[in-house]
Amino acid sequence: MRIVVGITGASGSVYGYTLIRALYELGIETYVIFTSMGEKVLEFECGVNPEEIKKYATILNNKNLFAPVASGSFKTDGMVIVPCSMNTLGAIANGVGDTLLSRTASVVLKEKRKLVIVPRETPLHLIHLENMTKLAQAGAMIMPASPGFYHRPKEIWELVNFIVARILDAFDIEHEFLARWGEKH
Repeated sequence: MRIVVGITGASGSVYGYTLIRALYELGIETYVIFTSMGEKVLEFECGVNPEEIKKYATILNNKNLFAPVASGSFKTDGMVIVPCSMNTLGAIANGVGDTLLSRTASVVLKEKRKLVIVPRETPLHLIHLENMTKLAQAGAMIMPASPGFYHRPKEIWELVNFIVARILDAFDIEHEFLARWGEKH
């Protein structure tokens, strides 16, 4: 299995970082594309230098449109953008492929592969909602970073793992990140 992870400058980079580590632990080949603000937010919010991600995944330069993931002939199982800023979401929804991240998302859509968008913004205005609708109509899954509470979380990592588990579920990746509803806790 091969997954591309995009990390943008929206708050919530802990979701992306946790997902990358989980994919590594599960033996999933992972490629990561950061926006420049995504790198800064990861350092600010998590205290993690993007270079440290090299332990878990292959990092691709967002300016390199010659990277393998920019072509539909490079087979992946899909892409998740977590967190996804409204800027990046808007670019993808409107067919702008001027960065590797937005180009790769466009390729995933055109090849009918899974594209999971995890927007991290609130409140939302009409243009945000229209862009999400465009992406959903094009085949993307919109998965807001809105963790559930039925598992009675006591720590922040439990809320983060809830979202990461739902992302893994979207790709049919088996995991044990949370107890499922109706299962013993």
